[in-house]
Amino acid sequence: MSTQKIVELPRRTVASVSPLTGEVLHEYEQHTDDAVEHKLALATVAFREYRKTAFAERAAMMVRAAEILEKEKDDFARMMTLEMGKTFKSAVQEAEKCAFGCRFYAENAERFLADEEAKTNATRSFVRYQPIGPVLAVMPWNFPFWQVFRFAAPALMAGNVGLLKHASNVPQCALAIEDVFRRAGFPEGVFQALLIGPDRVNKVIADRRIAAVTLTGSVSAGSSVAAAAGKEIKKSVLELGGSDPFIVMPSADLNRAVETAVQARVINNGQSCIAAKRFIVHEQIAQDFEKKFVARMASLKVGDPMDPNTDIGPLATADVLQGLQAQVNKTVEMGARVLLGGKRIDRKGNFFAPTVLAEIPKGSPAHDDELFGPVASLYRAKDMAHAIQIANDSVFGLGACAWTNNAAERDLFIDEIESGLAFINGMVASDPRIPFGGVKHSGHGRELSHHGIREFVNVKAVSIQEPEAAKGRTE
Repeated sequence: MSTQKIVELPRRTVASVSPLTGEVLHEYEQHTDDAVEHKLALATVAFREYRKTAFAERAAMMVRAAEILEKEKDDFARMMTLEMGKTFKSAVQEAEKCAFGCRFYAENAERFLADEEAKTNATRSFVRYQPIGPVLAVMPWNFPFWQVFRFAAPALMAGNVGLLKHASNVPQCALAIEDVFRRAGFPEGVFQALLIGPDRVNKVIADRRIAAVTLTGSVSAGSSVAAAAGKEIKKSVLELGGSDPFIVMPSADLNRAVETAVQARVINNGQSCIAAKRFIVHEQIAQDFEKKFVARMASLKVGDPMDPNTDIGPLATADVLQGLQAQVNKTVEMGARVLLGGKRIDRKGNFFAPTVLAEIPKGSPAHDDELFGPVASLYRAKDMAHAIQIANDSVFGLGACAWTNNAAERDLFIDEIESGLAFINGMVASDPRIPFGGVKHSGHGRELSHHGIREFVNVKAVSIQEPEAAKGRTE
């Protein structure tokens, strides 16, 4: 009889934990290596046939996905709210936006990827856009449906297939999205969720069957994924953090700017890469802006995200809450002034008080890092040039917003601010009709619009030389 000790390996799981109560809602076993291998093989086989489907066939399935999202938006919204704490009303809007994105690419993908004629010495030259294969998407929890659909809709309409490694705290959303595409009629293997931890992502990237990878997440996660993809000579698209400036000049409509500034800071409980985070106000109006802004932030209702009157729900995880508190504490220790809030709310759940900081010192977390939560940083600018200098004094370059009714100022802001998106007199937002992405540490590549669908295709140059035409040119 063997005396060898049997070692029981720890279970590898992913879990939904309520940000409101701390209760474990659902727990799932991670996919084993064998299960991941099966999904990779299935994706590879599915791609061989799916890439040959007509745009009209893909579009019909994508429209059905949109219809499912619209019909069941309340159910999907409740799932998002329970898993990561966004308000129910904003989660409904997210499901609707996903449906809009699906319809947008169903209607426009064929035009975006149509052959492009080119004039050369050949009889005919053109560019053809062709799908490249299975694309791995590493997605975050803050917009658990929209972040996935804004990748999946263009990728699948281009003829690629998708593998989703979603954030580990939103497994229900991951599986629900997989189910949407299945019910919409997409063939088996065209879109699959991988329930694995972040420690297993690089192994999937290294697999020869993965053609490319896209990630939305932190700078550290993006650096890791980009390095893994680069090592394998694979395309990557990265949408990383942001510390978006919100500039207000004397010519702006101050009341409208204040109202939008508050909305831009606390959207999604403050957990958005393109949420405005640094409010740079001309010194002529800084005192009035500060007074109005602080009062409006103080009026926000923090509470149960299912309550339609709630403005700010709990942060997604206890780790996010603790990290934000540490960033605020360090910034204050270094000399920042607290105008409002500054700490977690003493109640059950991951709640952080609406917070406004001023006199932000260089080198502090509020100056150098991304603050993911309802914390605003106020700056005063001497003039337009100073405002641009403050705006660009960041490693990030995702979105930027400027409020001015002066045409010269508007043009200068557009030209000089280092960002992938520039909005004038309006809140920065993602929209399928315009490209989305950043510069500097905010990432590279673009999502959405025709730019997004062309990120994961082979841009093939074709030159045709007809025999008679060739003979004529050589004589």
